[in-house]
Amino acid sequence: MTDRNITPKIGIVICNFNKQNDVLLCIQSVLESKFEDYHIYVVDNASSDDSVSLINQRYGECDKLELIVNSENLGGSGGFNTGLRRAFAARHKYLMCVDNDAMLDENCIGVLQEFLDEHADVGIAAAKIYHTGQEDYVQQYGSFIDYKNYSVDSTYLNHIEDGSMPDVVYSDAVPACALMIKREVVEKIGVMPEENFLYWDDTEWCVRCSEAGYKVASVGAAAACHAMGAKKEDVNTFPTYYAWRNWIKFFLDHISDEQLDDMAETFLGSIFEINYTGLYRGEQNRSKTVMAAMDDALHGVTGKAGEDRIFDLEFTYDGLERAIADKYNIQIIAGDYPLFAESLKEKIENTWQDKSVDIIFTGDSQINKHIDAVITLCESIFRQDDLSLSTYVMDLDGNVLVDEDDVLMVINYNFSRRSFIFSMKPLFMRLARKKIFKLL
Repeated sequence: MTDRNITPKIGIVICNFNKQNDVLLCIQSVLESKFEDYHIYVVDNASSDDSVSLINQRYGECDKLELIVNSENLGGSGGFNTGLRRAFAARHKYLMCVDNDAMLDENCIGVLQEFLDEHADVGIAAAKIYHTGQEDYVQQYGSFIDYKNYSVDSTYLNHIEDGSMPDVVYSDAVPACALMIKREVVEKIGVMPEENFLYWDDTEWCVRCSEAGYKVASVGAAAACHAMGAKKEDVNTFPTYYAWRNWIKFFLDHISDEQLDDMAETFLGSIFEINYTGLYRGEQNRSKTVMAAMDDALHGVTGKAGEDRIFDLEFTYDGLERAIADKYNIQIIAGDYPLFAESLKEKIENTWQDKSVDIIFTGDSQINKHIDAVITLCESIFRQDDLSLSTYVMDLDGNVLVDEDDVLMVINYNFSRRSFIFSMKPLFMRLARKKIFKLL
């Protein structure tokens, strides 16, 4: 710190794992902030890339930054907590979490601390998060926990920035990628729930903040962008395991016994869709991970994933190739999914250089003699009513209705779903009750 006799107002914790390029950009964005009364704690979670050496090389002489290197990967919550405990001991008034793939606007830190200074009833304030590379679209601006449908509603997810959103959103939860919390709140609720290892830890932290009597706010004038790459399956099912296990765990921890029947139906329905999709695609590893995640959640298993939980991704499904391999002029009907349409267009043009792709964002398709394949986007092909195959139908998971065999799978979906829930529900209920009443 510049003067060790004066504690900066904010202790900023950046948690890094194997993102050497991103973390350097993240650190630089913090250092370029207009607000300067802070100290940075960069926690490296035993990265195997050159993160540590590059941080030392570029910022080793920076008196506003301290690098802490963990001997093992403690996960997102454990990594953040390493820095939060150090920052808490330094007696900063505010503590801040920043993901290594987030970049802060120059006004972000100052806006958040000023907001917390002026609002005694707010315990956590977070930035308005935009997608990195698509900064016109919002990624996170407050989330609301739906205890009836056992889900989280990120109300402004993928909304275009048109100036119509409120200046401040008070909600149940905000992401830890650009979050500031008052020291007095940490004194009451502690640091992040470390048992999660990854995911849902920030949601649980926000719930504890609310239970302690404080509001959780997202502040529109505090902007940041975030790549959100951590939750994307690139190589294996690592993010899938933690997302599913901790999702189930969260609601088991926060519902009553009277809700168990409904919860079982909801979660088993979602798990069935993963399994049926794996059957449809001829890929089973994601299903194996989700079933293991459910098993661990119901048995109260937390922390780092054990053996036989995480598997390599399979890339054997060829639905898109079967649909358009011999087509050259392709039209995508985006409907409610403009971002997905853009990414699909890019994928097609990068994979097949001989294809021309056009996107229709609104209205009906305008098929003409130059178009020889039309792809209509939907949320899930298994909930499609139109099975005429008049166009190819593709969902957000990349599943495509191409031929009559695909249609037969869709027709059998509902009966198969009922059969799965019927057979699995008694087991789910029995184990859930044991966990809730701590009989395991």
